[in-house]
Amino acid sequence: MSLQFFLTTFAAIVWNGQPVLFSVPAIDLPFSISWLALGGGFIGAQWLHSRWTKKGVSPIPFGYWGIFVVLFVSIQLLDLIIQGPGFSTIGPIEPRWYGLMFALAFVSGYWLASKEMVHIGLTPEQMDRLLMVVLFSTVIGARLGHIVFYDLEFYLANPELIPQIWRGGLASHGAAIAIPLALWFYARSLKKITFLQLADRIVIGVSIAGMFIRTGNFFNSEILGRPTDLPWAIVFAQRDMLPRHPTMLYEALWCVVVLVILLVILHRYAKLPPKGLLLGTFLSVLFTGRFMLEFTKVRQAAFATEWPLSMGQLLSIPAILIGLWLIVQALQRKPVQKASKAS
Repeated sequence: MSLQFFLTTFAAIVWNGQPVLFSVPAIDLPFSISWLALGGGFIGAQWLHSRWTKKGVSPIPFGYWGIFVVLFVSIQLLDLIIQGPGFSTIGPIEPRWYGLMFALAFVSGYWLASKEMVHIGLTPEQMDRLLMVVLFSTVIGARLGHIVFYDLEFYLANPELIPQIWRGGLASHGAAIAIPLALWFYARSLKKITFLQLADRIVIGVSIAGMFIRTGNFFNSEILGRPTDLPWAIVFAQRDMLPRHPTMLYEALWCVVVLVILLVILHRYAKLPPKGLLLGTFLSVLFTGRFMLEFTKVRQAAFATEWPLSMGQLLSIPAILIGLWLIVQALQRKPVQKASKAS
């Protein structure tokens, strides 16, 4: 079937969306702002505000932001002497759809996971720290995963590009490795909550987060599918004029399916399923779908073009097996009766 016949017969959707939300031209500042003042202000204010809050005293009015202003001005004046790094221009500012979707992913994931963390006894303060753990492990893990699994040779030749995540290049398999590791270390600091209990609740938030992130990939016209003549194919005009599988939307919808399955299990066990059951279900179901959907996707790893399976499929197999093992182990345990007995 020719491309012209497809376009005229099925009136394929043509996606020509821009990844940028809006643009603000560069703004010149009246003076240079020190990076040391910004960083020191935020970090110092967080530390001092936490200590003073525990002691019930606050010598500086307006709480956190009052402390930040005092530290910022102090370090800014000191920077005039030491001439540290700074910036005198803001912009141009070009927020992107992917950035908005990434933010929505963490906001929605945090909201959903926090509602479930109550059932295992996690306090709001512990939940806030957990959010930072998940945030940093997601970004760092996804970035390193893309570098190691998909384009190691390129980044070894161009190491200065490694931190430039705004240029693209995040792999969900890298995040799938980094998040459990970070959760394991964080769980060691908790007395009555185990790694499996944390992971069981985190995956609920990760499911909805995955939906938003894959939607962001759609706005960026990335993670393209193979050419197809199916009636729901989409032409990504920013890339080429071929009707393709909207694989990123397939994966977004699959994340919704995973979320629904997890919520059904939670309802089945009255919010307290056997430890590891939700995590195992998440891994086995999500990555089984990922394995199957890889057949509709253009391969990303250049060195894997001649392999029968793609890099994404090879990385999904261990996750599926671990998930099935966790499910078997969980079903041999008794459901938790009360959150206060979690250990």
